[in-house]
Amino acid sequence: MSKIYVIHENDEWTEHLTKRLEELELPYELWHLKEGTVDLNSEPPEGVFYNRMSASSHTRDHRYAPEFAEAVLAWLERHGRKVINGSRALRLEVSKVNQYMALNQTGITTPKTISSVGKDHIIEAAEMLNDHSFITKHNRAGKGQGVQLFHSIEALREYVYGDRFDEPVDGVTLIQQYIEAPEPYIVRHEFIGGRFVYAVKVDTSEGFELCPADACTIEDLNCPTEQPDIAKGAKFQILDGYYHPVLKKYEEFLRANDIQVAGIEAIQDKNGDLFTYDVNTNTNYNSEAEAVAGNYGMLELARYLESELNKLREKQTNAG
Repeated sequence: MSKIYVIHENDEWTEHLTKRLEELELPYELWHLKEGTVDLNSEPPEGVFYNRMSASSHTRDHRYAPEFAEAVLAWLERHGRKVINGSRALRLEVSKVNQYMALNQTGITTPKTISSVGKDHIIEAAEMLNDHSFITKHNRAGKGQGVQLFHSIEALREYVYGDRFDEPVDGVTLIQQYIEAPEPYIVRHEFIGGRFVYAVKVDTSEGFELCPADACTIEDLNCPTEQPDIAKGAKFQILDGYYHPVLKKYEEFLRANDIQVAGIEAIQDKNGDLFTYDVNTNTNYNSEAEAVAGNYGMLELARYLESELNKLREKQTNAG
């Protein structure tokens, strides 16, 4: 009997989905790909395979989970299995360079960015950018890893050649234009089945780590599980009736890259220009914000997986 297979490397980020799958009484199986084997001479089981491998797996001592997931996805796709967020989605998940090139290909504006490998070349990249303020970030990251704001080349030099330097797992550091918003927030656009579900406003006044997952620990900087500052308001807020013309381009981008589930983050500058800077294909949702809005991403995702499973079963029945 066909079922839903969830490909992942983080139990805490997956349990919210499995609760919804169980609520809908859907058959599922978890494939945790920290390590393992895949027999390329065999055929995969029948079912719907949902990939939610994360770019930040290495921060949980799962360094090669994305590489193993890529092998598994290649095997599944070779045999024509239904894969949600397949190999192309994974490639964009683990490389912001690939993200930006794909976004630009669809006519979506991203911040000016220079890719660099090697400490001397990080400095060179900042000099090439020639902006008064800029940020560093890792090409393969997650949860804001490696994001630092600098206002001078000298400050960058002290960081890069000092003890605090955070070496990227793939060796690639990005130097990026700093987009200063008139108000300290970004907007994250959630898509399920390639369709826009909702937008969430995220307060950035305390830093760059914008992880919406409830499973973030309370020690994490700016994690949504911290007690909210009532005077400031909630860190995550779903926007009622949100619309922006970029949504059509986002949906086009998702179709072009065979991505079904994603959170796309953007920031608007003082001139009203929108810059898209991150695509997360392992998207999570904040339960407090969803409870206030009455909109539940994991439930929508479980229903989407149910619809794909029903389509597969109908196809199998007709073929039989």
